Amino acid sequence: MDRHSKEVRSYNMSMIKSSDTKPEEMVRKYLFSKGLRYRKNVKTLPGKPDIVLRKYNTIVFVNGCFWHGHENCKYFVMPKSNIEFWEKKISYNVERDKKIYKLLTDAGWNVLTIWECELKKAKRENTLKYLYYNILRNIKE
Repeated sequence: MDRHSKEVRSYNMSMIKSSDTKPEEMVRKYLFSKGLRYRKNVKTLPGKPDIVLRKYNTIVFVNGCFWHGHENCKYFVMPKSNIEFWEKKISYNVERDKKIYKLLTDAGWNVLTIWECELKKAKRENTLKYLYYNILRNIKE
């Protein structure tokens, strides 16, 4: 059962941001420090991608493990209350992500996903270096 009352849980969930999250800011600061310039949350592209690097034909999504149903991740645990709602919500998010990624790749974009858990202290440096490498190999001539 939930440790919080229904009202407290509702308030907590309502305070979670959908953009400009700490993981997104971490990735953006790293890319900026490497001299890469980008646009954020571009409304004209499917899914309003978190980071768009036009010069490199690359889009980066920074996904929260819980909200995007990161499989086999210790940070994704299905809630024990209101199970039907959460299963529907998270499976919808996963399916929506797949559709958006397909639309973007079909349009010629290189789509990269960084998971929240990959930005934890132990993995952060390797994740960001890997991201940078994958962006640079897609430079437009």
